[in-house]
Amino acid sequence: MTSLLFCDYDLGGVLAQQDQKLSNEVASLSEDRVLNTSPEDLCNYLVEKYAIEVAEIDESGINADYGDAKVDVSQRFEYAVLDRSSPLYITGTRLTFYVPFIGDPELFKCRPSTFNFNPPRAAVRNSELVFTYERTTQDSQDIEIEFERDRKNVKEYLGWIARDVTPFNSTIREKASQHINARREKVLQDRGLVERLGFPLRRREGAPTTFVTPEVKRRIIPQPPQASTEPYKPEPTLGMDDYEHILSVLSNMVMVMERSPKAFTGMDEEDLRMHFLVHLNGHYEGQATGETFNYEGKTDILIRAEGRNVFVAECKVWMGPSGLKEALDQLLGYTSWRDTKTALLVFNRDREMSTVLSRIPEVVRAHASYKADRTYASETGFRYVFGHRDDPNREMILTVLVFDVPA
Repeated sequence: MTSLLFCDYDLGGVLAQQDQKLSNEVASLSEDRVLNTSPEDLCNYLVEKYAIEVAEIDESGINADYGDAKVDVSQRFEYAVLDRSSPLYITGTRLTFYVPFIGDPELFKCRPSTFNFNPPRAAVRNSELVFTYERTTQDSQDIEIEFERDRKNVKEYLGWIARDVTPFNSTIREKASQHINARREKVLQDRGLVERLGFPLRRREGAPTTFVTPEVKRRIIPQPPQASTEPYKPEPTLGMDDYEHILSVLSNMVMVMERSPKAFTGMDEEDLRMHFLVHLNGHYEGQATGETFNYEGKTDILIRAEGRNVFVAECKVWMGPSGLKEALDQLLGYTSWRDTKTALLVFNRDREMSTVLSRIPEVVRAHASYKADRTYASETGFRYVFGHRDDPNREMILTVLVFDVPA
């Protein structure tokens, strides 16, 4: 049965409700779940779940059918009808158009912020819009004109819906990340409050470490990421302000190299690294060390605080994509489970800088431990999220800095 499209619900209200569902789901996550699940993976899951797939019609797949129809002509004055108080049916023609579409069928019930006062009429069946027209033989030639008008009207409505939905979809990741961070912060503050009271923390019997995804009206239901099963134990980490400061110290050292190139000509990786270490120790009271044993090997630059590694960096001269891949593997091999802030310093010598910069993202994104890009305001720097190779729920930040240094 056909009905008016784009009339049942206000799209703005639907989007607001979707926002609230996202917030409620994060707020309902158990403590172990929110602390032991990779924030990046959890964010990806929420984006996939709550993003709205804008509907689009497939005009190349339109097909039609026809048949007899009983048409009521009791109110049509071109027919001689003695009693117009009751229906009078004659045999006419029914022409049906089937228009396939992709996307969320519920959107055909939603009124966008821009609309007209003559919405189209059709039936929504699975992944098809069904337009049915019944006419007498006298006016059957008008069906094609009416269908064309309705088809264009549907496309116009879908364009208005896309204009409302696209900004909503583009902000889901940021909102999800904010909700996750706020939930983690609250859980940690609550735990800290209990611990400061001096009493042991009671574990709730049967407290779940995972959760079941509620039913979502989508073709493919996204699955929540796996959570670590071990109880969460907070570890000291390097704050982002300190991390950014360390990177700025390294970058400032390169400015010295650029201003006095002759002083650094012919230096190998070890010599260049020592200059970085001298500069870092001027800021961090001798806590930066080179070739310090850490996990599986010896990393180039390591900063320790209170006996824990808080910053790990590797220095490499650019020797091509394969060399960068090897450097990534080497850095991740040096990184322990606690390390969350890392850097890869790439020294470019006698190569075209633009070529080197263009190759780095494709190599990094192809790595098995890569998770996501992060915004980084630098012409010669990149920032990424990586998962620890032994525990994907443990994430680390990797900043790649590329420097032109004298050969």
